[in-house]
Amino acid sequence: MNKASGLIKRVSPAMAHTYFEYVTTEYPRGAGHGMLLVQLRGGDTTAFPSPRTAAALAARRRNTETALERVHQAIARLRREKALVSVAAVARRADVSRTFLYDNAEARATVAAAMDQADERRSRALAEQDDEREATWRERALNAEEALKAARTEILAQRDRLGELLGQVSDLEAEWTQEAVQRITTENTTLKQRVRRLTTDNRNLDERLKAARSNLRFQDRRVADLEAHLTEGPDVGVR
Repeated sequence: MNKASGLIKRVSPAMAHTYFEYVTTEYPRGAGHGMLLVQLRGGDTTAFPSPRTAAALAARRRNTETALERVHQAIARLRREKALVSVAAVARRADVSRTFLYDNAEARATVAAAMDQADERRSRALAEQDDEREATWRERALNAEEALKAARTEILAQRDRLGELLGQVSDLEAEWTQEAVQRITTENTTLKQRVRRLTTDNRNLDERLKAARSNLRFQDRRVADLEAHLTEGPDVGVR
């Protein structure tokens, strides 16, 4: 194979077939220059595709375009769903093989660009989350610091109050001697014993009062019976 100023000579039939497939499937449609394959000599025309082969290649090109359209739609759906953009995810959503995404230049570039954009969005989202968490922790730290200051102030106030109470207890202990405490304890014990005796006496008196009331009711009934008997006595004597 010789090359001179862009001219390729003495190509094989397989190379011509590959070239035709490239032109009909992957050659950029918006290119500003053209490409031409010319058979200069020789009677072998097998290098040029037959009408059936051309139709198959055209169908393959249409399938490729359809697959590329599905790839774009799959990427758009993944973006709307905020899902992870990867070769496997795009291949599954677009119903194409991973080999197609790697071999086709347009598909490979589209997926790579989508993955880069997804990485950028994910990085921005992570940065925003970090900023939010930092702001939240900063606010919590400030609140905790304020609460700590308030707790320290309360502790100091309680310590001062405890010191005052301990001082009062010390003063009271200084006023009462051991003999006075012993005397008060003895008097307290005596008073408790008197309370118990008075309680017992009160219970006995209560029982005696109940018995006296019962006797009184019995005497009242007895008097009433005697009065009734005396009232009926004269009539019984006359008879």
